[in-house]
Amino acid sequence: MMQSLLEYFNITSTRDLIWLAVGLTAQLAFSMRFLVQWISSEKARKSVMPIAFWWFSICGGMLLLAYGIYRGEPVIILGQTFGIVVYFRNLWLIYAERRRATV
Repeated sequence: MMQSLLEYFNITSTRDLIWLAVGLTAQLAFSMRFLVQWISSEKARKSVMPIAFWWFSICGGMLLLAYGIYRGEPVIILGQTFGIVVYFRNLWLIYAERRRATV
């Protein structure tokens, strides 16, 4: 069963298996941002976007981009490239606002 599942997903080498693990780890990191945002919002009793959301977005997005490049998936490559730019920009804006607030 496991062998046929690996064949179905075109996992034919140890390197492919390692990249599958990278892809699954990336998806987990990317999904963690929703859990972090949900917990933060529940604690605050309002919608909150914590900084950890953006860091998980960057980590997951970069790993998913690497996975997409390895697998030759243009949809993943395009989607994650644009997303990563947005995530970094949001962190830039957050940290710029904090710097202005401390001056």
